[in-house]
Amino acid sequence: MGPGSLELLEYASLKELVGRHISTAAARRLLDDLAPSTHREALEHALAEVAEAMRWLDEANSPGNAAKGSAVRFTGLPDVAEAAARLRIEGAGLDGRELYDLIQWLERSGDMRAAIFLVVDRYPLLAQRAQKLGDFRSVLREISGKVLPDGSLADDASVALHRLRRGMSKQKEHIQSSLEKFLRVHRDEGVLQDEYVTIRNDRFVVPLVAGQHKKVDGVIHAASGTGATLFVEPMETIQLNNELVRMTEEEMREVHRILRELTEALRAHATSIRDSIATMAILELTFAKANLGGVIPTFGDTLRLVEARHPILADVLRRERRRPVPVSFGLDPINRTLLITGPNTGGKTVTMKTAGLLALMAQSAMPVPAREAEFPIFQQILADIGDNQSIAESLSSFSSHIRHVSEMLEQATPESLVLLDELGRATDPEEGGALGIAILEKFREYGALTMASTHLTALKIWGANTPGVIQASMGFDDATLKPTYLLQTGAPGRSAGLAIASQLGMPPALIERAKQAMTSTERDIAAFIAELHRRLEEVNREKADLEQKRTQFELETNQQREASKKAHEQKIREVERRSEAALAQFEAQAREAIEGAMAGLASKKAAENAIRKVARTRAELKDEVGALRGPVGGPAALPPIVEGSRVKLKGVRDIARVKRLLPSGEIEVVIGFMKMRVPVTDVLEVLPAGGADPKLPSGVTFQQGPAYETVTRELNLIGKRADEAMDEVDAFLDRAAIASVDRVRIVHGHGMGILKRAVADLLKKSPHVSDFYPATPAEGGTGATIAELKG
Repeated sequence: MGPGSLELLEYASLKELVGRHISTAAARRLLDDLAPSTHREALEHALAEVAEAMRWLDEANSPGNAAKGSAVRFTGLPDVAEAAARLRIEGAGLDGRELYDLIQWLERSGDMRAAIFLVVDRYPLLAQRAQKLGDFRSVLREISGKVLPDGSLADDASVALHRLRRGMSKQKEHIQSSLEKFLRVHRDEGVLQDEYVTIRNDRFVVPLVAGQHKKVDGVIHAASGTGATLFVEPMETIQLNNELVRMTEEEMREVHRILRELTEALRAHATSIRDSIATMAILELTFAKANLGGVIPTFGDTLRLVEARHPILADVLRRERRRPVPVSFGLDPINRTLLITGPNTGGKTVTMKTAGLLALMAQSAMPVPAREAEFPIFQQILADIGDNQSIAESLSSFSSHIRHVSEMLEQATPESLVLLDELGRATDPEEGGALGIAILEKFREYGALTMASTHLTALKIWGANTPGVIQASMGFDDATLKPTYLLQTGAPGRSAGLAIASQLGMPPALIERAKQAMTSTERDIAAFIAELHRRLEEVNREKADLEQKRTQFELETNQQREASKKAHEQKIREVERRSEAALAQFEAQAREAIEGAMAGLASKKAAENAIRKVARTRAELKDEVGALRGPVGGPAALPPIVEGSRVKLKGVRDIARVKRLLPSGEIEVVIGFMKMRVPVTDVLEVLPAGGADPKLPSGVTFQQGPAYETVTRELNLIGKRADEAMDEVDAFLDRAAIASVDRVRIVHGHGMGILKRAVADLLKKSPHVSDFYPATPAEGGTGATIAELKG
């Protein structure tokens, strides 16, 4: 991107907005070096990190989650870049303040690393970035607490230092005690200027009156500014002071040794510290971008903005408690030129600057202030905005404009965004319009996406008659004679210069004279454009009205659907209530009849069979009522059945897993360790994926027996001898029980009743059977027997 376009689009001011959310010098340097990129993959990755940071900040600021964002703090961090650089120089030492700052920085870096790793599953990209922050816990355990905030060493930084400082403290107490004794002895001799102990040249002294010092044995170390006071070290404290000086020098040597030791401990991590400083700067810049808010832009072959706002203008208006008017438009490979017309001060320039600056934001991996945003990757943005008149270079407005546009024509490519403000300005309108058309045609020939603003009628007519050119206009309110700043596409705009001049106080007579001076052609074109806008506004009103009616229709349709559903459910509940009452009445009457019959029956067993039949009839009646009801809202379509699907089958309690889809319209399923074929129509429900096929215990093997086919839920014995048939029934019941089938049908026919009786005798004794009874007429009547198996 050329520096001229960055300056025209106020990229530096944009970075200042980001800089409000940056605290550290390292991140500030990173921001200073920030420039738009053309590397799409890197941009998309960086924007994905910013998106996670935006989500982090949103959740941190939401009620109940404030603590989560507290760890993302960059304020108060010192600039440790120079200290870290010196760590890489063998033998170079850090002073106490540098060590303290570096320790504080490493502790904050560790807090950041831990905070992000706590939510790695929700912020994977930030966690991936945080992996580059070093783990300094071991070295921090070794050195933390040894350096105090002022850069001095703590007394317990080493055993020797603790011993020395304790000895020095006692020595100072001895000296203080000796000097206080000296003051008491000489209090009445007139030699003392004052009764206090002070320090001069690192030695404890007392103030004496000048001229009286000869009365006291001692060494003069300093005098006051007026010369009236001498600071004398009495002879009896010289040896004590000498010992204190020796101990102080020894302490300094120990402090120097400890500082070198701490420096060496950090030097072992010099590379990791350098990488962590860079990573923390990237993280801070990422969160600073996230603080801008907006939407994460996408990249494609279309320039599309929905409700976009200029970030710098929005910031200015926010301080004035106003909001900018958003703009929406789009350019694509077919429609590559947007021609904006409309009144002066109507927002044409701001619209183009918004498009250019938001494109720069996207290519700087920043969120953009819009509801939706898509951009091509621009290799360059070429802008001619404003009046570049230069007296020093003897360039008029027109000369500067043409020279700049000529340079842009030399640089333009299909990957360029071209912004032309007031194209063809500062010259004769007819010539300016013709030149403007030629310039736009050339940019169209190059394939660049182009946005241009103009007042020239020739350009408006050209735009209306040229395919691939979108006409747009900035709104103007005829009632208030003020621009609305709304961008409308589909028609050219009115310049409204006379209306604005009138609103700004120009005398009405002068405005009327100007209207008369306009040619008939100009008046006709102005009237045509005004009529076009009137009709466009009518269309927009009708569109809004239709949209409102469509919304109302959908609302009423949903309400009717809901009312119908409630009525249907009410009807179902009524059917259920009546059927339950009918069933209860039927059962009571049946039992009463049966119990009355039992008194006169010789066989108690016949009565019990009658009771079972009543219960069976009741169940069948209930099933028929349920079938009449049908599911609420109609039968639900089953999800696609694929190999591996878990399904619920008719008449089978356990869950089956689909093994194969067969061409015959059947499916092969596995239930436990049994395999069987069933029609697709037997599938009642396709269950969510989950679970796993059962595994055999260690040391146990399983060999598949005969395939359990669909037909094995019924057994046909017609034409077989009784003894042979009973063996088949016995094996059939075993297989059905293993497969968790709850109901089977045994077809024996009528004949002489031999097979029927044999089947009944076997079913009575079978441990698998809970009940059996003749089949319904639809299932074969008395020629078949239904057996219900135990669960």
